Amino acid sequence: MENRQTDINELKARADALGASFDLPGKETELARLEQAAAAPGFWDDQQKASETMAKVSALRAALDAFLRMSADLGDLEAAHELALSDDADDGELAAEVVAGLDALTHQLDEMEIAAWFDGEFDAGDAIVTVTPGQGGLEAQDWTEMLFRMYLRYGESRGWKVDVNDAVPGEAIGLDRATFTVHGHNAYGLLRSEAGTHRLVRISPTDAKKRRQTTFAGVSVLPVLPDDIEVELRDEDLRIDVYRSSGPGGQSVNTTDSAVRITHLPTGIVVTCQNEKSQHKNKDAALSILRARIYQVEAARRQEELDALAGPKTDITWGSQIRNYVLYPYQMVKDLRSGIEKGNVDGVLAGDIDDFVIGYHHWRAAQRAEK
Repeated sequence: MENRQTDINELKARADALGASFDLPGKETELARLEQAAAAPGFWDDQQKASETMAKVSALRAALDAFLRMSADLGDLEAAHELALSDDADDGELAAEVVAGLDALTHQLDEMEIAAWFDGEFDAGDAIVTVTPGQGGLEAQDWTEMLFRMYLRYGESRGWKVDVNDAVPGEAIGLDRATFTVHGHNAYGLLRSEAGTHRLVRISPTDAKKRRQTTFAGVSVLPVLPDDIEVELRDEDLRIDVYRSSGPGGQSVNTTDSAVRITHLPTGIVVTCQNEKSQHKNKDAALSILRARIYQVEAARRQEELDALAGPKTDITWGSQIRNYVLYPYQMVKDLRSGIEKGNVDGVLAGDIDDFVIGYHHWRAAQRAEK
């Protein structure tokens, strides 16, 4: 079999660097301290504090288990590689095992490195994603729907739960706006990579002359704020309208006034949610999105963490894009920050964007290290 020791050594070097930043002894000490506190009499007297402590215990234990399992798998991989290189080995089966092990450990290390980089207040939590059309007219609405579906499939591939809050049909094709909430570990941290302008180049499906068309769509990513983050929403500052839903959502979606529109009068922020059958659920979802958007405005006003929360504010047009999706005259998707390229455009639009997401965070970590 081919000697893959160089690849294994690179993985070992990455694992050593991760271990140094991971602080295994420190995490073991912290876990023991929290477990001791959880065993103390009266621990559950304060339900909220106890729940927060148990969540930390669970997260610490999961991180420790993952790191120790990765270290053990790396040792097993090196042993299998040595055996596959020996003269007496049936290297066909072992060689395939080594290649599969390298791929699996590379992916595992990618995930663990990214998790180690997520040090923002909301990185580990859920995300609210909004996709809106930019320059390009009806074509931009079609592009908005394409991106919306790409992210839904990406969420499915990661095992995240995705709730569609609002998907407003376009004038003739596509979507005029799509907002959805992604529930999953590190969802906000990972999806921050997508905030910005996305540019599509293709033959226009609506042009009888089949001319090339360039269109744009913008992606905003906000964190779902924890309950302990205070955002003042006074009843007198809210105008709540209910109306009949216009989108998909089940048998009663077009027969009852279940859709909710909330206007925050002091800021003019408008949030809509219509994809649940229940007016109450739509209202709760809209309020969650509104809290996140108001927090963003307040953070901007205080000049705190604006870029980290929603990305830089730019026009959704030429020169502002973070990623190009070219379907014609050649096939290529390229991220203009990390330089990552993929030729399988159909796969990308079907949700295979992990290389871009992870590549962005590698790039971001390198940028931070240079400062």
